[in-house]
Amino acid sequence: MISSTPALLIIDMQKAIDDPKWGRRGQPQTEANLQRLLEAWRERRLPVVHIRHDSTDPQSPYRAGTEGNDFKAEVEPQIGEPVVDKRTNSAFIGTDLMDVLDELQIRSLVIGGVLLENSVDATVRMAANLGFEVIIPQDAVASTERTDLNGRVWSADDVHALTLAVLQGEYAQIQTTETVIGMLP
Repeated sequence: MISSTPALLIIDMQKAIDDPKWGRRGQPQTEANLQRLLEAWRERRLPVVHIRHDSTDPQSPYRAGTEGNDFKAEVEPQIGEPVVDKRTNSAFIGTDLMDVLDELQIRSLVIGGVLLENSVDATVRMAANLGFEVIIPQDAVASTERTDLNGRVWSADDVHALTLAVLQGEYAQIQTTETVIGMLP
């Protein structure tokens, strides 16, 4: 069981994530599992917070006012679900996320979305440092392949596994979508 009422944070699930700029993406089940989580949260009337990246870079597919900035249909916010706009990788920096969570009296977060090794990672670390209980459903976050400083290409699956391993324990509990749903009040 999760220790207190959990909010579901869905990070950067916008059409821009499908842009080829990001390279090969892994974890094709991410959207379906986020839908399952959303259904479980909505069924139980638990709080859902959507995080939208509004890039100021004119070349970014996430730029505000472009089609890429729109939420993906699978995770479209419903009326009454807060949307927090961010301009950095952490959903806590320069946003009203903390005010939203305080108003909802939230101390537990289930965090899903993209990219695990970028905005999800930054938000998870910040949340843990702020004292939140954090759970990551490992099959509801996605990564892309990355090239390291030596030119080695790391697959999206390797990036995903390593990022989860680094976050496990100190910053978050790593679970499956099925397990998280089973933990809900």
